[in-house]
Amino acid sequence: MPLERLVEEIRERNAHDIAEETKRAEAEKARIDQDRAQRIRKIEEEIAQHSAIDIQRERVQRLAAAKLASRKEIFEAKENRGRQTLMEVQRRLAEFTQSDEYAALLRRMYAFAASELGTDLRVSGRREDAALLRSVARKGFVAEPVATSGGLVAETPDGARRLNLTFEELLRQREDRVRALLKV
Repeated sequence: MPLERLVEEIRERNAHDIAEETKRAEAEKARIDQDRAQRIRKIEEEIAQHSAIDIQRERVQRLAAAKLASRKEIFEAKENRGRQTLMEVQRRLAEFTQSDEYAALLRRMYAFAASELGTDLRVSGRREDAALLRSVARKGFVAEPVATSGGLVAETPDGARRLNLTFEELLRQREDRVRALLKV
């Protein structure tokens, strides 16, 4: 009997050890499953965070692009309106050159140039204004025409000082003020 008892004890001990190992293996498996589930949850949260950040970044970029496009369209519309208005001003100035008031303006321009540069001047202007400029400037008139829609160019005989009183130059010098007046 002692041998049977010894075999029985060994079997019981083996069964007990197997049960203990099984419990430990199941506990380890449960711990590994729990750890894996936590890691999966953490990865899913990180992905959700990164996705939300990427979506927000994309939204901000699209909004910025839309604002930029809007500003560009507004700027282009203002510039177009400004160009059209300046073209209208140039058209009206061209009409003005056909009036009697234009001759008086050329005389005032010559008087201004003479007060700024002295009475000994060389004066040139449009081909159409040659007769009037010749009568005003006399021997200082230069027959070579200037490409302009109106006004005159005066300079000292040595060419050291020059006064450009053409309509284009006067508009260019005051373009910012003209645009402000036109609200362009």
